[in-house]
Amino acid sequence: MSLTRRADADAARRLARSAEDLAGARTPTGEVAEWIAQRRATERHHVAPIPFDALDGWSFDPDSGDLGHRTGRFFTVQGVRVTGGPEPFPAWDQPVIRQPEVGILGLLVKEFDGVPHVLVQAKMEPGNPGLVQLSPTVQATRSNFTGAHRGAPVRYVEYFARPAPGSVLVDVLQSEHGAWFLHKANRNMIVETRDDVPEHEDFRWLTLGQIGELLGHDNLVNMDARSVLSCVPPTDDGAEALHSDTAVRSWLTAQRAAHLLRVDRIPLAEVRGWTRTDTAVSHDEGRFFRVVAVAVRAGNREVGSWTQPLFAPVGEGVTAFVTRRIGGVRHLLARAKVEGGLLQSVEIGPTVQCTPGNYAGLADGRPPFLDLVRGAPPARIRYAAVHSEEGGRFLRAESRYLLVEATAEEAPDEAPPGFLWTTPGQLADLTRHGNYVNVQARTLLACMRYAPWK
Repeated sequence: MSLTRRADADAARRLARSAEDLAGARTPTGEVAEWIAQRRATERHHVAPIPFDALDGWSFDPDSGDLGHRTGRFFTVQGVRVTGGPEPFPAWDQPVIRQPEVGILGLLVKEFDGVPHVLVQAKMEPGNPGLVQLSPTVQATRSNFTGAHRGAPVRYVEYFARPAPGSVLVDVLQSEHGAWFLHKANRNMIVETRDDVPEHEDFRWLTLGQIGELLGHDNLVNMDARSVLSCVPPTDDGAEALHSDTAVRSWLTAQRAAHLLRVDRIPLAEVRGWTRTDTAVSHDEGRFFRVVAVAVRAGNREVGSWTQPLFAPVGEGVTAFVTRRIGGVRHLLARAKVEGGLLQSVEIGPTVQCTPGNYAGLADGRPPFLDLVRGAPPARIRYAAVHSEEGGRFLRAESRYLLVEATAEEAPDEAPPGFLWTTPGQLADLTRHGNYVNVQARTLLACMRYAPWK
């Protein structure tokens, strides 16, 4: 084994020890929720809806109708026209967030008494239910960590922007929500330090095992933290998969070849089927999401107050892996998920990933396995929690995340078109590379790996 492979294996073993350890934690797990509640109460956070003309620094371009910031930084709400998609929506127009920059999502690791801990932040985001959730050490767009907002510096960003030699345990570009972003990616990083790190009241050192316990709670661990956790290098579990690693990659390649979406950027003013009012850009049938504006006051952010647009989904989502033991080995039924904003159109997603209300009234095209997941008796639900998506761009974008046990009759070994049985280890290996596993599947992988489930 090469020195590099030995280092990777050692990092995986030490982080696995952090996932198993609760007794050696510096902060008792029971105090974490109390700390979050205290941060919510102490800081004066407030988010209020406003009309578009009350936005400060944001405006609709008089020609294109695009919604952007006067500096040209941060992000822009534009339009896209998508053709070549699967039924029941083979073609559509929609608003989309275009943010052509790569942010940093970083967890800082340090050993205490032989147990690796990660530094998490109680971070306020305007779209979060409850406003404050646990985030990575650093969660910042490039505009933020380069000072475009003219606010206070991002704490601890130097560990990730200029990592010390040999300190990086994980560094991979991962996609964000392909239904709402256009080709957006963030740098997911885990960096280890031996420094005496200055502590701040908005940050705590926790073990991965503690974060796993917290993943069992609704809306406590944010999307960015879940994404980075999914990228922790796996230990070799030796599981015998139904399909080889090469077969899984070949299947995804074939799915990408079969779904060659055409995605054209168009002016927001030309998006068909959507209407702009003084307070929202909405789909004419009330489906999907709305573009709205909010005014924000935050006591512990780099900038104390601001206004911005947010995407507000219509209805709660359902995101689930159907799972079975095949040959005695735990498998997950993966789906080739087609989304217009993904760089390669298709990534591996959960078995079910949808907002059921978007399919109301449609005679055909109801997502496969949705009824199985929604109708599962409690004894077949291995994991369940409500998690929200990225609170800096989405307003109360919540999904019920589930792991649901199925029978061979309900989900046979021979998966239907667009689906494939994979092991959790195979998907974990793929998270070491970008553009393979989508953000919703990564959340469920993190929950499977760290959260208590039946």
